[in-house]
Amino acid sequence: MTEGHVITIEQGTQHIRVVHGDHVLAETDRPLVLRETGCPVRYYLPEADVRMDLLTPSDTHTYCPFKGTASYWSLPDAPDLVWSYPDPKPDVAAIRNHLCFYTVEVS
Repeated sequence: MTEGHVITIEQGTQHIRVVHGDHVLAETDRPLVLRETGCPVRYYLPEADVRMDLLTPSDTHTYCPFKGTASYWSLPDAPDLVWSYPDPKPDVAAIRNHLCFYTVEVS
């Protein structure tokens, strides 16, 4: 991490649910909570708790100097709705095999 930029990851116990239209795309009680300087809190959900069968891989990739290269998945009416870091940087290795949605329900 560069000076002044901090990323922390902790095991959460919140109930996280992701709904789009009539579909529950993900539901878990074991999210990883990622806090990053200058960014909103993000919940990374275990891949096993995400309905990957409803998502289509996207050609979109983005690069974060702190986390690595992200891959994205879409729905027909929601491009690049979810992302993950298949090969994250060592400092954030815990988010491997986890996915993050822009909007989640936390309870």
